[in-house]
Amino acid sequence: MSDSKTSYHRIVKTTSLFGGVQFFMIIIGVIRTKCIAVFIGPEGMGIISLLNSAMNLVGGVTGLGIETSGVKHLSSSYKNDNLSTIASVAALIKKLAVLTGILGCVLVILFSSWLSQITFGNSNHTFTFVFISITLLFRQLMIGQLVVLQGLRKMRFLAKANFYGNGLGLLVSIPLYYYYRIDAIVPTIIVASLASLLVSFYYSKKIPFEKNVFSKEQGNAEGKSIIRLGILLTLSGLLTLLSTYLIQIFVGKWGGLEQVGFYNAGFTLLNSYVGVIFTVMSTDYFPRLAFISADNEKVRTSVVQQSFVSILIITPVIILFLTCIPLIVKIIFTPEFNAIIPMVCFGIIAMLFRAVSWSMGYILIAKGDSKMFMRTAVGFNSISLILNVLGYYYYGLEGLGFSFLLYYFIHFLGLKIITKKRYGFYFESDFYNTYLICILLCVATFLFRYLPNPILKYGLMSLMVVVSIVFVLFEMNKKTALKELFNAIIKKKND
Repeated sequence: MSDSKTSYHRIVKTTSLFGGVQFFMIIIGVIRTKCIAVFIGPEGMGIISLLNSAMNLVGGVTGLGIETSGVKHLSSSYKNDNLSTIASVAALIKKLAVLTGILGCVLVILFSSWLSQITFGNSNHTFTFVFISITLLFRQLMIGQLVVLQGLRKMRFLAKANFYGNGLGLLVSIPLYYYYRIDAIVPTIIVASLASLLVSFYYSKKIPFEKNVFSKEQGNAEGKSIIRLGILLTLSGLLTLLSTYLIQIFVGKWGGLEQVGFYNAGFTLLNSYVGVIFTVMSTDYFPRLAFISADNEKVRTSVVQQSFVSILIITPVIILFLTCIPLIVKIIFTPEFNAIIPMVCFGIIAMLFRAVSWSMGYILIAKGDSKMFMRTAVGFNSISLILNVLGYYYYGLEGLGFSFLLYYFIHFLGLKIITKKRYGFYFESDFYNTYLICILLCVATFLFRYLPNPILKYGLMSLMVVVSIVFVLFEMNKKTALKELFNAIIKKKND
């Protein structure tokens, strides 16, 4: 098998591994939500949701983005599979995880009364925040372990740590909620967090590091570099949150709370259920890109390969989503939420452009191009906010979907220009040929939605699902030798 096919095969294999893990984690989440709903009811679910939101916000700020910047520095320092070359970096990341965890924990304790007032409108939950503040320390310690696994691309260990950590947390939660009901919220949050931490420690210990002591000078230099990039990533994330917050305020003022609910439901479908594909693929893609970040040609090859696999994976998902969207909305929400269908249908097409711009965007982070990264974060979030405001003002929820599509088209073109000028990045004609076919398949399915005859409409859309799957398998086979792999598996079973 050629080097190119080996690279494509590795991307598909890793995506399949984490896709399976993510699928089971979604099931775990559904079971957890169901148990919470049954045992502690809507009130308890509301308390947990508010507590998690508050803690995630604090943790996102005090964590300083080391879950991403740490992976970048670890991967770029890891040479020739020699653990001694990155032992000091790994030790430093774990130390930073402890310090940022303590920082988050202390801040929550100090501002516990204020957090209770902001979150619940009273100070009744002050001690609740004091008790669960320890989970921020647990979370950062866990991140420190998982960053090492991801940075070294120990994907099986990472997948197992994520799966078993969440599974153990669920097993602990069910009996606590069953016996203690709403009083179990605080101990369950703490114990589930501790369970995930212990599992991450178990798999991290499988990496045979020798005890390493780094000098104060080395620690200061490396630490500043990791924190500098981490802060920029944190600021970028906060800009996205601010942009989302402002558009929600605008929608609420202009259309009312019901419209805000529809907005959140629509983008939950797009980001949490379809967008999870990008989260799955980035697990291996980012450390792989950071490892070769100094070589522009290798970076270009890696980004092209990732973009190719991304559009092939996302295309049948988009077409299936367009075909089944009324059923999906009915299952996940209620018929009342059918109002979000036009918005989601425009938004789902945007995922084709997002898949490629997402692949290119990681170049800036992998290279540590902090100034350009911050400029693009400010610029693109400003464009997103303006387009969303205009889209909703003129066309309501459907306008939001169209603005989402237009934004990611601009995002794609913008990153293409930036990466070309700064790093000499470009796509070759064979990629564009495949990309164009994927776009045409998705747009055709989108247009079939407007056919008045339901039999003809769903017949043609179902046909497009089949055509897209056949096309994707054909293209995947050319790049990854799926047929050879399948034949090898069958031969191994027969032997």
